[in-house]
Amino acid sequence: MPSRDREQPVARPRPLRILLLTGLSGAGKSSALKTLEDLGYEATDNCPISLVEALIEIGLKHAPARHAVAISIDARTLDFSADAFLRLLAPLRARADVTVELLFLDCDDEALRRRYTETRRRHPLAENRPLPEGIAAERRLMAPLADAADRVLDTTYLGAADLRRLIGGSHRLEASEPLTVSVVSFSYRRGLPREADLVFDVRFLTNPFYEAELRALTGVDPAVAEYIRADPAAEDFLQQLDRMLLRLLPLYEREGKSYLTVGIGCTGGQHRSVFVAEHVAARLTGAGYHVHLTHRELRPRSE
Repeated sequence: MPSRDREQPVARPRPLRILLLTGLSGAGKSSALKTLEDLGYEATDNCPISLVEALIEIGLKHAPARHAVAISIDARTLDFSADAFLRLLAPLRARADVTVELLFLDCDDEALRRRYTETRRRHPLAENRPLPEGIAAERRLMAPLADAADRVLDTTYLGAADLRRLIGGSHRLEASEPLTVSVVSFSYRRGLPREADLVFDVRFLTNPFYEAELRALTGVDPAVAEYIRADPAAEDFLQQLDRMLLRLLPLYEREGKSYLTVGIGCTGGQHRSVFVAEHVAARLTGAGYHVHLTHRELRPRSE
């Protein structure tokens, strides 16, 4: 009698990708969620915590193999509490049928006050108190989630287009797409860009600020570039930086990273960091990478 054919093993479906989006009101969650929707995520805004697991089960039942779900939960939600959110998060992270990432959007108080003043929107926690008190109350409420987040993205100096670019680069669904590199020049006086993966301090280079004819110019001007390149340390540093980045980027790609941010900082963010960021962006573009270049301090603070 012929032997019975062995039952073939059933391929396990790919885990459903779950992105939980939270953060401070006014930090850009609506724009981020819209970007995720454009990328192919099934997006749900202002979801009650009590409904998240049911929403995930619907996603598991109906989603195609490469589908993903983005769920925004924040202080506007009627049943919101940080403790309830964290109680939801722990068992989700332990499941084998989903992969979960918690993304927290942050922003400094001054920028939040400016955004609410400019748009004349009402802060959800400032209905019966001044706006600064509402912002402070929400920051205290959301602090445990910022601590638990897989990634905190500071949007203080990001315009809407910058935020869409960052979200699109780091959360796209097509793993086969090449690594995207963001190069950001910045001023140390205004703080590190929190989204930066690699940061280089170029304050050792000769500072054009102390030359009267160069002070009002920036690192994109040829006269400033020529002045910095005349520093004996400049050329060797640029060559070493090029070699290091071109060796590191393939290793990040090999590990599955789809987006990398390189920060270049100096004192004022006008001359040396801008010049070096321009150089790095050109070098990486010439090597075939998709590069976004941003000079954080050259843009109006109102952006």
